[in-house]
Amino acid sequence: QVQLAESGGGLVQAGGSLRLSCRASGYIFRINAMGWYRQTPGKQRVLVATITGSGSTNYADAVRGRFTISRDNVLNTVYLQMNSLKPDDTTVYYCSAEILGYGSERSIAYWGQGTQVTVSS
Repeated sequence: QVQLAESGGGLVQAGGSLRLSCRASGYIFRINAMGWYRQTPGKQRVLVATITGSGSTNYADAVRGRFTISRDNVLNTVYLQMNSLKPDDTTVYYCSAEILGYGSERSIAYWGQGTQVTVSS
């Protein structure tokens, strides 16, 4: 059984910073791409940032230059450093990871439970 556990959300003033973490655990053979998404109630979940197993990154235009995604392949953890936060960044953030489990023939996308980020003006 594979699980993703997120942490690091909370309340911050505009211009402040937060760091989200997401650790994968379970019978993991290999983790391919990892990423962060966000979803406002009533709207579709949208990409924030992704990082491949080799470290290539991709960012949504809305966060490029303010957010940085990174990963620790030993700890099976992906991070999202969020700087210069704006009220528009307020929403629930979800991590995702494409994981190949032991004994599996293909990788599966797993999701974390979500963590709330609130930016006050």
